[in-house]
Amino acid sequence: MLLSGCALPLPDKPVRPAAYDLGPPLTMPASAPGVALGFDRVEAPTAIDTNAIVYRLLYAGGSQQPRPYAHARWSMAPAQLVGQRLRAALAASHPVLDAGNTLAVLQLSAELDEFAQVFTTPEASEGVVRLRVTAIAPQARQGRLLGQRSFVQRVAAPTPDAAGGAQALREATDAVLRKVVDWVNALPAPRS
Repeated sequence: MLLSGCALPLPDKPVRPAAYDLGPPLTMPASAPGVALGFDRVEAPTAIDTNAIVYRLLYAGGSQQPRPYAHARWSMAPAQLVGQRLRAALAASHPVLDAGNTLAVLQLSAELDEFAQVFTTPEASEGVVRLRVTAIAPQARQGRLLGQRSFVQRVAAPTPDAAGGAQALREATDAVLRKVVDWVNALPAPRS
């Protein structure tokens, strides 16, 4: 009877979540150096300021309910991933300094408003990235606002799972960041 206890199956090892990031750095064409930018980090609401890969089920009325994948996560919070990628993309055409540096001619702030895989059917989903960027001239009297713009990109996911969502979110992020860099490069030169 004691030996029969040895025949019971052992519990499975816990499943370690797969970790995703946004892949190799975004390559931007080098250009003549622009004005110095001050940039700190990307801010995000609590719902997406987590390592969870978030999805929404629009087809099931779940547009207002973010859900995390159980066995997949980001290597760091999406705001950090996007912030690192944005800093590198801006550095192709501008010196990028820490926020508040007195040498910065432009000060940028960014807020990640959405970063999720959105399912329209059980088989069809897309990565949705929404980033709001504000540019001010900190050296002008009372810090003159140069502009604010929201950038949105949707990219179809190749598969209806976390891996497909991560790929779609990487492509959507890169498209948004290219638009941000073009917008920043087109801003008027700040005057004191």
